[in-house]
Amino acid sequence: MVVVDGEGVPLGSTITSASPAEVKLIEPLLEVTYGKTKIQRLVYDKAADSDLLRDRLAKQGIDLICPHRSNRKKPAKQDGRKLRRYTRRWKVERTFAWLGNFRRLVVRWERHVTIYRAFFYIACMLIALRKL
Repeated sequence: MVVVDGEGVPLGSTITSASPAEVKLIEPLLEVTYGKTKIQRLVYDKAADSDLLRDRLAKQGIDLICPHRSNRKKPAKQDGRKLRRYTRRWKVERTFAWLGNFRRLVVRWERHVTIYRAFFYIACMLIALRKL
């Protein structure tokens, strides 16, 4: 998982297994990034549609912007005005495409996660340097 700024430059990241739910991985990711920069808004996809997560992030002063799931039973917690910012999510997806250009990250050849993490950080540094 990667946190990017408004231009798509990676600010922080974590590498975990694919088995846990994404909602449980968001807060540890923000703890890694939170010391470096103040996060005001978190734009995420429908995987983060959780009232508990919204409340915990609101206590930290972070506004979670994500569309509600179509099968949501509870009433909506955000209006359409906030979702206007969701249209700029393409910048996050563009960063994932930039990471996909590094072939070693797409197919994991390394057995040890430390080596994979090193290549991932190198890719993030190269992306940041290209954006300068």
